[in-house]
Amino acid sequence: MRVLALACLPLLVGGTPTALFAQDAATGNAQGDVAVTIYNNGQSLVQDDRQLSVTAGRNRIEFPDVSARIRPETVTLSGPGIGIVEQNFDFDLLTPDKLMDKAVGQSITLVRTNPATGAERTERAKVLAANGGIVLQIGERIEVLRDDGLPVRAVFDRLPPNLRARPTLSVTVDAANAGTVPARLSYLTPNLGWTADYVALFDAAKGAMDIQGWVTLTNSTGTTFNNARTLLVAGSPGGGGGFRQMSGAMDSAGTESNDRERLGDYYLYPLAQRTTIANAQQKQVSFLDVKGAPARSTYEYVNRWLGSNNEPVSTASVLRFSTSRQGGLGDQLPAGTIRVYMRDARGDPQFIGENQIGHTPMGSAMSLRTGDAFDVKVQPTVVARTRKGDSRWVTKMKYIVSNARPAPVTVLLAQDGLYGDVRISDESLKGERISADRVEWQVPVPANGKVDLTVTFDSRY
Repeated sequence: MRVLALACLPLLVGGTPTALFAQDAATGNAQGDVAVTIYNNGQSLVQDDRQLSVTAGRNRIEFPDVSARIRPETVTLSGPGIGIVEQNFDFDLLTPDKLMDKAVGQSITLVRTNPATGAERTERAKVLAANGGIVLQIGERIEVLRDDGLPVRAVFDRLPPNLRARPTLSVTVDAANAGTVPARLSYLTPNLGWTADYVALFDAAKGAMDIQGWVTLTNSTGTTFNNARTLLVAGSPGGGGGFRQMSGAMDSAGTESNDRERLGDYYLYPLAQRTTIANAQQKQVSFLDVKGAPARSTYEYVNRWLGSNNEPVSTASVLRFSTSRQGGLGDQLPAGTIRVYMRDARGDPQFIGENQIGHTPMGSAMSLRTGDAFDVKVQPTVVARTRKGDSRWVTKMKYIVSNARPAPVTVLLAQDGLYGDVRISDESLKGERISADRVEWQVPVPANGKVDLTVTFDSRY
């Protein structure tokens, strides 16, 4: 027979400890007036204002409903006439498994119910072990609780010390006077963070897009923060990790400002209304809604060093737009993911790709790669490579750009990796030197046609 899982046992406790703080009757929560400042890196500052009843001298005060992931070394408690002497964080939470673990070596009461008559029979049992199963000593016999279909309840005499129903911080304070003291408990916690998510609807015919920005809050602290004043900070303070590398490109950094509130080098996004951030929950709140911002779709291809491909390669589909005040979104963009949609022939929006961006100043020029083009290809080929001298080579490249679309396109073709004093001695289309190691060409390609771009490079290698 299978060993009875502990979760199948109704667990009762003989006594109920006295609550140190009054709880909200609706939520059963002991938090006071809560304010939460949430950073992009998953760290958050919690400030909890509570009313403390103290006596003059030393007081041991318990704070239930703090984050289960609290960083105890960051705790501060401030209030008139009180000072912290000692603090402890009890994170060993009350569960049926832990209750039985703590009862090893102690006696409990078993209540067995006869399923035919409903009659109950009780007996005392000593818990010998609770590792993978429950082993009991009942009188002179040893019994293992098994899943035999008979209802059994385990009744415990008391709660073990330091085993809490909720994450609890206990603080010993020295109070100058007796009475009720307004106090603020502040601490940092991980596992409460936010990201920005953007939904863009691109209209290629109009050369415009509508974009909506959403704040996505994620709480896995083990604690719900009720009716909290919430402030979001766009930025990644040191000491708490950061974002993975973003692949959406910022072609040029903006230099514009607006009246959005700052905190040092970070931007602040306060939520207009208080909100409850429930544990194990994602919550979304809108913070950006722009209609008809100028945008255009382009095709791009980057060739690394002076290399060939044996077959044509898809260009990248790239959406270009600006965050400027005039002719753009007119705001800063916190780091996040932009998901792009276009309307099909029936007028229904369809998903065409997504990418991530870093923190973007207002006034920036952006290029967002949404995917690979189906009909627009490039095949780079080394036509000839000849030695010019002891330290120089001449390489003739041909880039075959093809377009199977029924309309003309322009492809931004870039040759990258031009290190070591590389010069262009001949080109069939005038390019632009973007940097010491990169040249770009805007290649117009007719509908259902091909274009050959030829370039001769004079290099050291």
